[in-house]
Amino acid sequence: MAERTEAERNDAPRELLNRELSWLDFNDRVLSLAAEVGIPLLERVKFLAISSSNLDEFFQVRVAALKDQLAAGLTAPAPDGLTPAQQLVAIGETVDGFVLRQEGLLLGALLPELRRNGIVVLDWHELEVADRQELTQLFERRIFPVLTPLAVDPAHPFPYISNLALSLAAMVSDPDTGERRFARVKVPNVFPRLLALSDGRRFVPAEQVIAAHMHLLYSGMVVEECAAFRVTRNADLTLEEEEADDLLAAVEMELRRRRFGRAVRLEVQSGMSAEMVELLVRELDLEPRDVSYHATMLDLTCLFQLAGLDRPDLKDTPWPPVTAGRIAAAEDAERSIFSVIRERPLLVHHPYESFSSSVESFIAQAADDPKVQ
Repeated sequence: MAERTEAERNDAPRELLNRELSWLDFNDRVLSLAAEVGIPLLERVKFLAISSSNLDEFFQVRVAALKDQLAAGLTAPAPDGLTPAQQLVAIGETVDGFVLRQEGLLLGALLPELRRNGIVVLDWHELEVADRQELTQLFERRIFPVLTPLAVDPAHPFPYISNLALSLAAMVSDPDTGERRFARVKVPNVFPRLLALSDGRRFVPAEQVIAAHMHLLYSGMVVEECAAFRVTRNADLTLEEEEADDLLAAVEMELRRRRFGRAVRLEVQSGMSAEMVELLVRELDLEPRDVSYHATMLDLTCLFQLAGLDRPDLKDTPWPPVTAGRIAAAEDAERSIFSVIRERPLLVHHPYESFSSSVESFIAQAADDPKVQ
């Protein structure tokens, strides 16, 4: 095949779409399903949660890889012509707009529609006195015992912030000396992110309940500021399979290493002070462009909790998957799935045809077959 001319190579970028920006376009199409009024409400809520989960993975893998290239001094452009630095700038601009659309959809459409259907997500300041008392009792009984409040001082360095963990950052001061300290409380994942009130239809974000009781965690100190934040780290899995003597051990080691990957994104509540943001950016070794400001709850994957509520009237009618005809016949005859495939290729249409009786069965039978290596 003849080598492309210089002119053809120069034209190539105009013929190609950037892989990372194309993926963001895909996720935007996922988000568009959350805006589709013809889709049942809780299915729309689920699509919004999926778009948030997708974006987390994108930053952990794709953005992290671009940052690694930048740190290594690599400047070679991708096939579309964009260098790693240019891709990161374009990604940042695209994601900023995407987050605004997510928040606009949540605040302007989904939360009001949920409220009309008896599912209400409330902020702490919206609660009645009796509701606050109920959540205070919940905090003292269940939440307070599992919290680990930390404060930074010369004897206690800045704590490690784990990947995708939701945290509260606070600035506390000593009323006697005026000394100010940065404090951090991790929001535990041992209880639901959205705490249900006793009626079962109203929910309050757990971080707001904890924030309302920070004075109990830092007794004797003045809590000057408190805001939620979340860190995304490099979670790309890199394995040199040809060089690994023990693949299982290599995977285990890489998974342990991945827990301490470099920070690639910082999400903060839009009301967080510039002082607090600058401190987090500095301690996490990030750049100001790596900060994402949010007017709503951080980590919208918590909406999966609402999507899982027992409200069949707000969901798609369940479709019970059926076993593909040729597989069903083989099961009746006590034949393996391999004998079915050996006759001729088998096309299975998911989710309408069963995944468990096809793909899962194939893997299970292969695992039990001594001839499979």
